[in-house]
Amino acid sequence: MNIAANGAARGAARALDLLDEFGFEAAAIVLGPEGERERRGDVTRIRPWRSVTKTLTGYGAVLALQEGRADLADEAGPPGATLRHLLSHASGYFYESEGTLQAPGLRRHYSNYGIDEAARHLERALGRDFGDWIWDRIADPLGMDGLEWSGSASVGAHGALTDLALFAAELLRPTLLEPRWYAELTRVQFPELVGIMPGFGKQEPNPFGLGLEIRGSKSPHWTGRANSEATMGHFGMRGTAFWVDPVADLALVVGTSHDFCDAHREVMPRLADAVLEAHAG
Repeated sequence: MNIAANGAARGAARALDLLDEFGFEAAAIVLGPEGERERRGDVTRIRPWRSVTKTLTGYGAVLALQEGRADLADEAGPPGATLRHLLSHASGYFYESEGTLQAPGLRRHYSNYGIDEAARHLERALGRDFGDWIWDRIADPLGMDGLEWSGSASVGAHGALTDLALFAAELLRPTLLEPRWYAELTRVQFPELVGIMPGFGKQEPNPFGLGLEIRGSKSPHWTGRANSEATMGHFGMRGTAFWVDPVADLALVVGTSHDFCDAHREVMPRLADAVLEAHAG
């Protein structure tokens, strides 16, 4: 390794030293387009991904669109809603029930039920279990051998950070989606919508893609100040999170042993900025 590379490695190590500031067990992996750049902590521990699951569901949905098995304009969910509404939290559903707060397309209301309903629609379109579809079309091709899918398309996945890192790498350099469909996955859907970002309050606007949260200009936020507005990813309430910044060409995967709390709100943005400073450019 040359002197410049040694310096980069020391910078990366210092960035991940910020994991100590959580005050509880934490691990992370930094990725570039060539693969893993740095890791720290127990990255093989099986962790609940919770809402990070939604990103796999969005990717699996777009794979079904690419194969012509479904369409974003399919009627799905409450009256007037489509598969596009469900996958981008714009259907009007409550967080955890089939009740609705408003008509589709008026507000970004984060809904686990809506994502699960999208998966049920896709199961009918595919004629098969959605978890099996995720395994066959995403986990197996990418080598995510430890992925566990417990049934809920919104919060049911478990796995190691090494498995999540493989998925983050796919978002950096897609191999399963054609460019047209990758662009649809990562494009902000209904870009004008305002809504509450769980844990961070009202955001105007509150951009989401298809199963992916898009950073946009949200403030406060769990990614860093230096992350681009195109940054995509998700965090889960059991302490797992990841982001992919296509402008910086970097990804960060993080897992902790504590439910999402004030420590995550404080440390995660600084950790992101430290990783970007050490690795971007």
